[in-house]
Amino acid sequence: MRNTVHTRAVQPNTVIHAADLALTHEPVPADQSVTGDPSTAATALTEFGGLEIGVWEMSVGTMTDIEADEVFVVLSGAATVEFADGSPSLRLRAGDIGRLAAGAETTWTVTETLRKIYLT
Repeated sequence: MRNTVHTRAVQPNTVIHAADLALTHEPVPADQSVTGDPSTAATALTEFGGLEIGVWEMSVGTMTDIEADEVFVVLSGAATVEFADGSPSLRLRAGDIGRLAAGAETTWTVTETLRKIYLT
């Protein structure tokens, strides 16, 4: 879920420390919030080879989402992603690399604030 994506340009020959990047959280819409009081934040960092690359974060709680085609790397936190179609659940933690298919209906349960770099 990317309710408002703030943009920060990463120029060639520069570095942004994604783990410490300040993000502005927004509440998850009521029709997507399942348990707790989750919020999300996203910042697009750059485009490369036709892909948007950014940082996304979700606080503790459970929410539903419909995914974009995405590859991601988990920087910190812990979560489980369940799929409405019965696909095996994903257990996410720092260092994991995953892929989500466009249109997948998911339920995210975050037990420790989750931060990831996404490519979509």
